[in-house]
Amino acid sequence: MGRRIRAHREHYQAAALLAPFLVFYGTFLLYPFCKGIWMSLHDWPLLGKPGTEPVFVGIRNYADLVTDTVFWTSLLHTAEFTFMAVPLITATGLALALGLREARGSSAAMRAIFFSSGVFSVTVVTLIWLTVLHPVRGLLGQAFSAMGWSSIDVLADRRFAMPALVLTTLWWSIGLPMALFLAGLQHIHPALYEAAALDHASRWTMFRRITWPGLRRTTWLVIFIEAVMHFQVFGQALLMTRGGPANSTRVLVQYVYESSFRDWRVGYASAAAMVLFTVLITVSLLQFRILRQEDEG
Repeated sequence: MGRRIRAHREHYQAAALLAPFLVFYGTFLLYPFCKGIWMSLHDWPLLGKPGTEPVFVGIRNYADLVTDTVFWTSLLHTAEFTFMAVPLITATGLALALGLREARGSSAAMRAIFFSSGVFSVTVVTLIWLTVLHPVRGLLGQAFSAMGWSSIDVLADRRFAMPALVLTTLWWSIGLPMALFLAGLQHIHPALYEAAALDHASRWTMFRRITWPGLRRTTWLVIFIEAVMHFQVFGQALLMTRGGPANSTRVLVQYVYESSFRDWRVGYASAAAMVLFTVLITVSLLQFRILRQEDEG
């Protein structure tokens, strides 16, 4: 009898500890998600007033997305940005981590410098890079003038606008992958490098045979985290190029924002947001599967 009472007491204590999280999760995550699905099945105006009540339309919003060339273009630009940014950020983060591991005295200061850009808001970051990339007053324009070259407005050129957004994002978000790679390097036992040095192994051989296999799981983790983060890119494109030039940098989240707050088509924007959610959950499930295979292997 006493054992049963203790078991019930433990269940009540566990429920009491979980209750705040469950309330928060249900209120701010689960309910908005379900509401978003419900809204995507309606012709839902932005402002509710007499005569503008939501009208159930079923999957018509999703059917309209299939034939919406602007939606597909925005999705393609988002994928383009992600495929450009993720490999570059991953490789740069790994290179910085390897370099900081070798930097003995200044390692802590350099880590703080590289990580500090991540604390800025997207507004501050874009203002900094709008100044840097200005064709006349910016550092880039002045550098071109010093070399006698004509300045280029990279944000107004379709060839350079997307790479400029990628460069801005690289500067802003390099701190997290660098920190993850540094943590991964600490889990590689120094004795492995000492044994390789006794065998006169080169740095490239040590990297290929010791460092890279030891960081393989960390690399997958960085790739998937960065992919999920940057597939939701929005602020850089909106503030730096406003989707231009000629819609060449309009991304999916910007399309959702414009459909909702400019065109007042909240139901249609919700359908587009559900497509984005489907992409992100697919990437997350792929991450779990690959990391599980790494653990089992």
